[in-house]
Amino acid sequence: MGVLDAWTEGEHTGDGRTFPTYRRGSGPGVVVVHEIPGLTPQVVAFAEEVVEAGYTVVLPHLFGMPGARVNPLTLANAVRQVCVSREFTKLATGETTPVAGWLRSLARELHAELGGPGVGALGMCFTGGFALAMMVDDAVAAPVVAQPSAPFAIGGRRAADLNLSPADLATVRERAAGGCPVLGLRYAQDPAVGSRFETLTDELGEAFIRVEFPGRRHATLTLHRQQEAVDRVLAFFAERLGGA
Repeated sequence: MGVLDAWTEGEHTGDGRTFPTYRRGSGPGVVVVHEIPGLTPQVVAFAEEVVEAGYTVVLPHLFGMPGARVNPLTLANAVRQVCVSREFTKLATGETTPVAGWLRSLARELHAELGGPGVGALGMCFTGGFALAMMVDDAVAAPVVAQPSAPFAIGGRRAADLNLSPADLATVRERAAGGCPVLGLRYAQDPAVGSRFETLTDELGEAFIRVEFPGRRHATLTLHRQQEAVDRVLAFFAERLGGA
């Protein structure tokens, strides 16, 4: 069986864009945005843990080949897709990734269908900061940023940037101050994250829940999985969204 065979394939159209989606589970909604190179077996396995905890999980397919394993070829192909796509910001600072509008639309639709206090939004690696862009919309009540790595941390300015426009950053700051905390996960010496956690701490203060693990590894929830990271995410969703 393929890793996504138990998931229901669909699509969502919003903000003038259409992307495929995979859905499974019941309970409050959670959008899990995959890392580079895509919807790998490790990403799907993490998503299934969220399903088993009592949530309806939607996996957008933004790039890569669904179900493909992590190897040099899939990494290279995904990076090439990202680099030529206008949906993503790679090097620009002070800009929100264009695909954020579609992700917000997906979150709104899921919230309208399922109700409750809102939905969870989790990004990882290249998409880590996308959860921040999604929380601009009130439909997102539980944003999680896992090792946010965009824009690429080349130079101090990019390494500190949150992949948000000034207006969106102001809204994120306002929502955090109003009671919507942000959970962040990273390895303390991960160079891809740069100094973004310092920026988040400066911008959000105590509303940024900063969880760091020792070492120089990268993928806290997938390839370099930490059980504590998974447990913290599930506890955060339970606190913010309810569920099983």
